[in-house]
Amino acid sequence: MNSDIDAVEAFIYEKEGQQQSLLRALHELLYGHYELTTKIRYKIPFYYRKSWICYLNPIKNEGIELAFLRGNELSNAQGILDSKGRKQVYGIDLHTASDIPMTLLREILQEAILLDETVPYPSKRKK
Repeated sequence: MNSDIDAVEAFIYEKEGQQQSLLRALHELLYGHYELTTKIRYKIPFYYRKSWICYLNPIKNEGIELAFLRGNELSNAQGILDSKGRKQVYGIDLHTASDIPMTLLREILQEAILLDETVPYPSKRKK
């Protein structure tokens, strides 16, 4: 195993109860099923291919937000992503592993991965 995946798994096992169950289920989906690369950034797990696709953000001991960094570019045809007033990042708050809307989440992930693979991320950095 590499140190990045070890760091993410250590992050997951530091959590307790529902948060740990949610993190394990989402990590298995993102890393295991979709084979996204993972790293700890800003003290939370981020998942990427060409650019950052999503991250898992614990919500004050009560759940996890699965947030998509290019959420504003996704169709949100499922109607479950919320911007929470942010311009670019959209996410979904989950409170138990049984809450995870797997079918809808897979649709969003497939769209986010397709976007990442086909539309270069517009860098805002000055050259």
